[in-house]
Amino acid sequence: MIDLVKLYLPLILRGTAVTASVAVLSLSGSLAVGLLGAFLSLTGGPVSRRIVNAYTTLIRGVPDLVLMLLFYFGGQMFVNQIGTVTGLWNFVEVSAFGAGTVSIAIIFGAYMIETFRGAALAVPKGQIEAGLAYGLSRRRLFTRIIWPQLLGYALPGIGNNWQILMKTTALVSVIGLQDMVYNSFQAGRTSRHMFVFMGVAMGLYMVITVISGIVFHFLTKRFGPRERAR
Repeated sequence: MIDLVKLYLPLILRGTAVTASVAVLSLSGSLAVGLLGAFLSLTGGPVSRRIVNAYTTLIRGVPDLVLMLLFYFGGQMFVNQIGTVTGLWNFVEVSAFGAGTVSIAIIFGAYMIETFRGAALAVPKGQIEAGLAYGLSRRRLFTRIIWPQLLGYALPGIGNNWQILMKTTALVSVIGLQDMVYNSFQAGRTSRHMFVFMGVAMGLYMVITVISGIVFHFLTKRFGPRERAR
């Protein structure tokens, strides 16, 4: 059995590299969406706040797999319809990697918005009141007082979202991306030892989870608020 795992291990590790790439890029995109959404929600007018609330409600209310399939198949149709109408291109094939990464980034962007919004509300009220008394606008209040402290308060939530995001990357195998789960499944089906290779995939996810937990614990202790670092 060990020899069998060794035979397919390079294939599974290539899939692991794809999984890690999707996860890191999706995290980066979701952080950008989360920061923008939190900024608009906290400093924007009623219209921008309603748009952000509608976005978070919609994304969090629809299953992740449904959204990914919509982005993959519907996004490809939408892009090609634009090309047909404008005459700028004939056919564009949306890659599974791109669709998977963008969809996960958009999905977790909604959760990051709530994470950053909660972190902003954790900033001591006395500092907010002092800024308002000084005459700072809502935008300057965000950039001068809230923003420098935002990441420290948000780190625990970001860590939790990252752990869930890592598991969500398994969904990209459904749209044909050769990630860790897809390659493990192929190895199990070919060798007729599905349990073994699904166990290998589970073990790799656990390794990533443990390492991620250690990294975020260090970051929270190093950059988080002092009362949380103790």
